[in-house]
Amino acid sequence: MLLLSREDILSVFTMRDAIEADKRAFVLHTKGKAIVPLRINLETESKSGQCMFMPAYVGGELNMAGVKLVSCFPANAERGIPVIPATVALIDGTTGLVTAIIEGTTLTQIRTAAISGAATELLSNPDSRIAALFGTGGQGPAQLEALMTVRKLEEIRIFDALPGRAAAFVEKNQPLSDRFGVKLVEAASSKAAVTDADIITTVTTSANPVFSNEDIKPGCHINGVGSYTPDKRELPAELIRRAGRIFVDNREAVLSEAGDFIIPMKEGLFSSDSIDGELGELILGKVEGRRSKDEITIMKTVGFATLDIVAADEIVKKATEAGVGTVIKL
Repeated sequence: MLLLSREDILSVFTMRDAIEADKRAFVLHTKGKAIVPLRINLETESKSGQCMFMPAYVGGELNMAGVKLVSCFPANAERGIPVIPATVALIDGTTGLVTAIIEGTTLTQIRTAAISGAATELLSNPDSRIAALFGTGGQGPAQLEALMTVRKLEEIRIFDALPGRAAAFVEKNQPLSDRFGVKLVEAASSKAAVTDADIITTVTTSANPVFSNEDIKPGCHINGVGSYTPDKRELPAELIRRAGRIFVDNREAVLSEAGDFIIPMKEGLFSSDSIDGELGELILGKVEGRRSKDEITIMKTVGFATLDIVAADEIVKKATEAGVGTVIKL
């Protein structure tokens, strides 16, 4: 069994690798090669956190199963530890043996950001120059890198509802932005962050929309990443109704978990028929993507375990080739 740490993963797996792995996972999902039960959410007695279990089997050329154990404990930010810790176990589809245990927090950060990266590459205007990022938690740096990997941006505005966090994030991630030649700016307000932005990524734990529809310009592409429960949403219903094209990573999961859609559906402001397709269908050319420069596009993701299994498999292959990681016997 191969054990892989955060350092091991980062030494062999790039953001571009992650984006391509996610695209492969989307295609396998759309082709019906994956079995993905809805994740199990268990809330703690104190209501201070959730423990989630995400199993999947991916057939085809992969023939691999696995499960991600992932939690969300917001108070961890004050403890200086990840808010969303995770571990991934990879299971061989031929023998049933666990072949690898992978540090899942890093894997989750990269593969989740890569969803935004893939969607931005597929749906945003190619000449996009200004982006906005909402949320500066553990997902923030990877989301930043994903945006810069797929578009030649000039400026990314950072906004966080908690005072001081955006400024600290800008300072900490300056070396990353310098590598891509992108200017990071602390946004003084939500409105300042999104005004004239070409791309917006939201990755917060907010229960309410983090910006106003009126402030979004025509042609903007939005990645809704943060909310993943029926009672929370980051995107205003007015924007969802206004969008020309709406895509999801996994239709069943999004309609079961994403308050961004569930809440306006309950209010009679949105219908599931307005979802134009999954990213896998878009990649395979089964559905049309952006149709005009001024069209607003939205991608909503809640994540699903196929992404973890495909990314984990790719990481294990690269680590094995590079001689990275620790081999143990239980």
